[in-house]
Amino acid sequence: MNKLVVENLYLQYGDNPILKGVSMTLRPGEVVALLGASGSGKTTLLRSIAGLEQPSQGRVAIGDTVLFDSAAGIDMPVEKRNLGLVFQSYALWPHKTVFDNVAYGLKLRGTAAADLESRVTQALQNLGLGALAKRLPHQLSGGQQQRVAIARALVYNPPVVLMDEPLSNLDAKLREEARAWLRELIVRLGLSAVVVTHDQTEAMAMADRILLLNTGRIEQEGSPEEMYNRPQSQFTAEFMGSNNHLPGTVREVTDGRALIEGEGWQAWGATRGILKAGDAATGVIRLERTGIADGPGANRVATELVTDMFLGDRRENLFKLGTLRLRCYGKTREGTIQFWLELPPDDFWVFPRAA
Repeated sequence: MNKLVVENLYLQYGDNPILKGVSMTLRPGEVVALLGASGSGKTTLLRSIAGLEQPSQGRVAIGDTVLFDSAAGIDMPVEKRNLGLVFQSYALWPHKTVFDNVAYGLKLRGTAAADLESRVTQALQNLGLGALAKRLPHQLSGGQQQRVAIARALVYNPPVVLMDEPLSNLDAKLREEARAWLRELIVRLGLSAVVVTHDQTEAMAMADRILLLNTGRIEQEGSPEEMYNRPQSQFTAEFMGSNNHLPGTVREVTDGRALIEGEGWQAWGATRGILKAGDAATGVIRLERTGIADGPGANRVATELVTDMFLGDRRENLFKLGTLRLRCYGKTREGTIQFWLELPPDDFWVFPRAA
């Protein structure tokens, strides 16, 4: 199995640049999630790999096979790239059975009838669809239709599977279950896959590596743990979790730590980026790392409880600190209004404030 290499892709629609020099690799047996907000370029990047969009510059190759090279004038047609495609809409033929939908790509490739039947049957069994082979798409649930689309993409053993928001049409509960079985399927079959999603939890659950796109460029890439625990920019920190924000002014910087001060509070945090005394900055801390303390102390801020919310497995509390609103999980003492929130300095990241 060969790796997918994307080098310096540029693409624009009219005067609107969408991809601004994106490069990435996909190693054999690896799953890479393209994560980002709407308009970040993640789906355009996937479609450029598939051959559904034509970049103005760059190169795409799988091993020694060049799929696209602007300099050499190479642009291999979609059907010859031999990539597995799973679309957001599933794109199933409504008048064809599950078996025929999955077999369609093999028929186009002229696969012999005996080989076609065995491969389709195996693909359906791999996804738990063996008993549904004769059904039509309208007779399936959303989750079952999704599995048919994935089976169709896998049936001819493509070197790379491209999935565009594969879980987005499922309701929240089924989506949570689906990402677990899809990850299990990926691991069991040793697939190489590029998955587009705007959901950071989905990206962390399914992928070995995440590429976070921001307006056509890669903001940061790394393992789910690296992206969540060691963000290199405020954009990454914001996208990868639920956070409290404390804007203020840097008073002191020493040994990788910055003392940031706002109205009625100050705290030390880990510097992220270049900071000096007097700079405007923002302190960012994950909700789950914000603690309810038993009194005043180092890196603790005095707040008032506004309300709390029961979420089943935990309670979420909303506090006010002047004009700021801070949230954290935990149990509060009934009848108490005044609380101290602790901001552990290793988990309280101080970023330069954008101009």
